Amino acid sequence: MLPPHVAVWQSVRIHGETKTERSRRTLDLPQVAADALRDLLAVQAREQADAGERWQDTGLVFTTRHGAALDAARVRKMFKRVCKATGAGDTWTPRELRTSFVSVMSPVITTGAEIMGKVFKAS
Repeated sequence: MLPPHVAVWQSVRIHGETKTERSRRTLDLPQVAADALRDLLAVQAREQADAGERWQDTGLVFTTRHGAALDAARVRKMFKRVCKATGAGDTWTPRELRTSFVSVMSPVITTGAEIMGKVFKAS
């Protein structure tokens, strides 16, 4: 069985390609992230059942309760609320987190998933 991972091979950019060849990679995921994504899948299944015909099957991981794409303003607002609630402050942006996460999880750092697993277990 493969360990939890995510393949970053495509993008939501107009042409569906990542910005550079180097951007294409497979990243290990800490178990806590894999578990959270499985939980999210179960929540979305319930939301889809509740939404019925209003459900929009976009294929996205993070969506509104009707399956639609989240707009940037909503993501920033939700992100700030989570950061504040966890004591991380309210100055972080989703882009900073994405950059930091991908840097830590890069295949160059083979223990990235283990480190992130420990970080999230401690909180």
